[in-house]
Amino acid sequence: MRNQAELPGSGYQIQEIKGLEHMLRQHRLIQQLNPSMTLARYEELLRQMLPNGYRMVGAFDGVGTCVGLSGFWINTKLYSGKYLEPDNFVVEEAHRSGGVGKLLSDWMLAEAQRHNCDTVMLDAYVTNSAAHRFYFREGFHVKSYHFFKSLKV
Repeated sequence: MRNQAELPGSGYQIQEIKGLEHMLRQHRLIQQLNPSMTLARYEELLRQMLPNGYRMVGAFDGVGTCVGLSGFWINTKLYSGKYLEPDNFVVEEAHRSGGVGKLLSDWMLAEAQRHNCDTVMLDAYVTNSAAHRFYFREGFHVKSYHFFKSLKV
């Protein structure tokens, strides 16, 4: 399969998760970041995102269970140039601190380089201090605030 990587000695394999059906199977992981995300809403959003270039990559354990994943986009903005943006990066709690996040992050950095991206940028929930520590450790820095205003009540 295309775009696979393995962390030597870890038993984890990284591979792209392709197609709506395979992405929907990962709903349980998406709910770890978004507890109120129903399967129907997840499917609705994926159907809107996929035509706009949304992709997903997962870390699979030795028995083929996805234990970590991230969606991502490749696009261009004036302030960043061409970029890869991880979206909903999550590792199952039992597999945290075992190298899964690093393996996923490294895969996305390599993918960004393969696509000649200038930057990798992402959002992390302000309440997710563990993610902040991880991204700082991986060499990310805070460049700006991402403001949010809901238009639906």
